[in-house]
Amino acid sequence: RTLNADTLRILGKLQKKAERFLRGEGFRFLCIPPDSDRINGTFISKLYKLFSHKVAATCSGLGWIGRNGLLISPSYGPRLSLVTVLTDAPLEPDSPIEESLCGQCRLCVHLCPSGALSGEEWSRENPFPELIDFSKCVSYKETSKAVAGKPNCGFCINICPYGRRRPEEDTSTVVVTAEGGE
Repeated sequence: RTLNADTLRILGKLQKKAERFLRGEGFRFLCIPPDSDRINGTFISKLYKLFSHKVAATCSGLGWIGRNGLLISPSYGPRLSLVTVLTDAPLEPDSPIEESLCGQCRLCVHLCPSGALSGEEWSRENPFPELIDFSKCVSYKETSKAVAGKPNCGFCINICPYGRRRPEEDTSTVVVTAEGGE
């Protein structure tokens, strides 16, 4: 099995757990699977073009969209995979993140082997800047033996300073289960 298959399995289980909890409490919900697990021909597949997990995550205060085009969490960096559960449950929202916290850092831009990163900066006022030239990224993946058979080269993930921090060093992170326990 690949890391992607294991990640999708774990995300699916967590999403089902949230679904069971919300259903049991009588709340409405809509589960949106991860982008890497798109199932065409379903009702939810019609939302893929209209819904961004990353934008939803910034609205939820989970992180910002970095110069590498990935969601970056202060605790976990760009090492995230997302599913979304929309609900009418009366949850206390965190404050949205309105702008990039990359600051002056441009490591991912300077070290991208394909030159695919523009260096543009995301913000709520500029929510869809052209961050990545996907044709350059794809071309590099197709011609580089170093990334043969991998979903991506990973340079932008590995070089991000936020990704090099260990979550256990961040005492502000609390994980809450669907049952409400810590």
